[in-house]
Amino acid sequence: MKCFENKVVIATGAGSGLGEATAVEFAKEGAHVILADISDKGAEVSQRLNEQGYSTIFVKANVAEEKDIVNLVEQAVNKFGKLDIMFANAGINIEATVEDLELSDWQKVIDVNLKSVYLSDKYAIKQFRKQGTGGVIVNTGSIHSFVARQGLAAYAASKGGVKLLTQQVAAEVSKDGIRAVAIAPAYIKTPLMDSLSKDVVDNLVNLHPIGRLGEPIEVARAVLFLASDDASFISGITLPIDGGYTAV
Repeated sequence: MKCFENKVVIATGAGSGLGEATAVEFAKEGAHVILADISDKGAEVSQRLNEQGYSTIFVKANVAEEKDIVNLVEQAVNKFGKLDIMFANAGINIEATVEDLELSDWQKVIDVNLKSVYLSDKYAIKQFRKQGTGGVIVNTGSIHSFVARQGLAAYAASKGGVKLLTQQVAAEVSKDGIRAVAIAPAYIKTPLMDSLSKDVVDNLVNLHPIGRLGEPIEVARAVLFLASDDASFISGITLPIDGGYTAV
């Protein structure tokens, strides 16, 4: 039997990168997956998976909008009857120092990276309680939930918030059979890296003692572990997946 047979999973930011890789792995392990993204790329991923015999739907969503998160959970329940796992993954970055960052850009990053996680967690918890069956929340933080870097004023603040929000959620709901955890990836080979020069990528590689960037599948498998019954005594943590980045 597959690890997530008949589990129902929402994955936000599922149109590319870590969200796509994780949605694919959940589907391969037998889950019904709701792929949410502001881009129609999520629809392409969903269609490809369905053509391969997996069970997915795509829901277009601006995760910074409360009504879109409410609709996302409703779509999951209407289609598959329940919700078991919320993977709150959507995120963006606008590079700027505190001094140079425009207030509008600050707010945009906070809305997508932190407000959306709060909304995703909130409405997942409400559905879990309604079902009375418990559930799992996995939030996407970052190594910059732990450490800063030049030019990441809004990003680091938002991802630091994700870490503490995850701890707060776990403190509030773990007693009710609902687990909340977070992941903290370092720099991963996603399409975002394609826009960077070789020198920039080489510099990023040098920040990781393991000597390379991460692969999306490595993050995805960590998410699946944390969401699985094998991690049933784990709640409130933020797991670095960072090739040693935060060790030095």
